[in-house]
Amino acid sequence: MTESQTAFELLLDIDRRCRLLAADLPSQETRSHSWSGIGFRLGEHWYVAPMGEVAEVLHEPRCTLMPGVKPWVKGVANLRGRLLPVINLCGFFGYELSAARKQRRVLVIEHEDTFVGLLVDEVVGLQHFAQDLLRPVSASVPAASAAFIQGQFSGDPLWQVFSPFALAQAPGFLDVAA
Repeated sequence: MTESQTAFELLLDIDRRCRLLAADLPSQETRSHSWSGIGFRLGEHWYVAPMGEVAEVLHEPRCTLMPGVKPWVKGVANLRGRLLPVINLCGFFGYELSAARKQRRVLVIEHEDTFVGLLVDEVVGLQHFAQDLLRPVSASVPAASAAFIQGQFSGDPLWQVFSPFALAQAPGFLDVAA
């Protein structure tokens, strides 16, 4: 530091030199064409739900059974003082729920007046796909879930884009009385 330079001027000089030597950040264009969602499994089928349609992911909570409901209604759980109806999504679609309880998770959906948890076999975390790889629904989609599938991403496994919001609006989903 020269005598004529103040501490503030010295810091400004250091900042200027650091900015000159710093590497550029990657271009944002590479991220703008990607699609992200929460990946999960029901039986042997792999699904991905759009990020904005899943409020949170929970371990399988303790549920209080409810009398007079369809067999795919697991019960209600207390989620931070709020009652969360838990639906066995495998049962709703006619699949067998996995015996491995440790991997089961609940996808919490909050859409308009619907607040519900969807019990799935496994959640495999955030999945990223190139937007241009999204394909229309094929004939290989199971009939039970076809109304809620909005497309698919090819690969191994085949990821089907599942809309929890579409499920929440389906009349049969809300009809839980046995």
